[in-house]
Amino acid sequence: MAESHRTETDSMGDVKVPASAYWGAQTQRAVDNFSVSPLRIPVALIRALGQVKRASASVNGALGLLEPKIASAIEQAAGEMSEGKWDGHFPIDVFQTGSGTSWNMNANEVIANRANEILGAPLGSKKPVHPNDHVNRGQSSNDVIPTVISLANRVRLDALVDSLGVLHRSLSRKSEQLSGALKIGRTHLQDAVPMTLGQEFSGYARQVEKARALVKRCAEGLEELAIGGTALGTGINTHPEFARRVCAALAKVTGTPFREAANKFEAIAARDAQVELMGALNATAVALLKIANDLRLLASGPRTGLAEIVLPSLQPGSSIMPGKVNPVILEMTIQVAARVMGSALSVSIAGQTGPLELNMMLPLIAWETLGSMDLLTNTCQALASRCVDGIEADVERSRNWIEQSLALVTPLALKVGYDRAAKLAQKALKEKRTVREVCIAEGVLTAEEADQVLDPSTMLGPSVEG
Repeated sequence: MAESHRTETDSMGDVKVPASAYWGAQTQRAVDNFSVSPLRIPVALIRALGQVKRASASVNGALGLLEPKIASAIEQAAGEMSEGKWDGHFPIDVFQTGSGTSWNMNANEVIANRANEILGAPLGSKKPVHPNDHVNRGQSSNDVIPTVISLANRVRLDALVDSLGVLHRSLSRKSEQLSGALKIGRTHLQDAVPMTLGQEFSGYARQVEKARALVKRCAEGLEELAIGGTALGTGINTHPEFARRVCAALAKVTGTPFREAANKFEAIAARDAQVELMGALNATAVALLKIANDLRLLASGPRTGLAEIVLPSLQPGSSIMPGKVNPVILEMTIQVAARVMGSALSVSIAGQTGPLELNMMLPLIAWETLGSMDLLTNTCQALASRCVDGIEADVERSRNWIEQSLALVTPLALKVGYDRAAKLAQKALKEKRTVREVCIAEGVLTAEEADQVLDPSTMLGPSVEG
């Protein structure tokens, strides 16, 4: 059965809109024009739109710019939007007009229709509440969309910082647990000197700690809001107190110190705060990619690889090879990192695309930043709880690799010189013997001296006395 429609009107004429839809003519035109992907507005952006529209109505009411009943109805409708009640009424593709005007009008129309319903008027009536004259009072898409992007980013930032903290603590605990697990280090993927798994994991923990600090530093830039700049930063058609009061209202409801942008021309023409954010997310993704690849190498095997650590077994790994188990959480992490790194490039390009007074890739910036933040937030949690927390050391395997390593000859260089030590290592390699065996056979060390000089536990820190 075909859905019935109602006719709505905008400045370009009549438009048929589904009868049950809370959006209006301009949203429907955008739906008809932009239909190139399955991607839709991030939910976090709908929440932020609701918060901004609610704060704006409250301020306009307090300033005497809206009748009390209209301001109250808009506040109620916008509040419902911020709580998720109208998520299903945002049908516009992410790939649309670069200013995000269609999303702003989508919010205006949904709120206006719901406010009119609250006041007893039918959907599509635009009376007594009009989407432009009342819901969008003192605003422009050009300041609203940059504002809601920064608002949504900043709200999501805390969750990412917390998640990175979870991963940092997981890696730090594992570093302590594995502090006594000796192993061979590797540089250039070749044998190097001994170390402990605890030392290796301490490096991973520090990487995540630094990434967390980098992400946290993005907060200040995201707390500057463009609201009040209207079309291009001059603040035309808005009250001089509007921006300050809206920012104060948003700060109160979120518990975050949002403030009026120091320069609204910059806040509308540029998206440097989002470029900075994606730089931090890119650095985080690079760190996670390195860590995940390292853990895959250390767990490779279980019989023919390094196999120095054992990962939690989570699911069968092959449809044809029985018993095979793969490092699935690490592979997931690597794919997420690759996606975020690509998104960082996308936002870098988008940040450049602000000809003169307005950035015109705002919907893409919103999608990429919020999507990347959510991906990293969830991935850090999963990496900690479903992988790192359950890692165990294969101590016997690691000790065997140490004994076979030619790098044990390194401290011997202080006793016999670099060139002689190198020849001993080459001889051990050629004859497929251990460094210990060659040194004893060549009379360089007694068995007792070999136990002392070639003891890997003495090679874990500075070893030269003054």
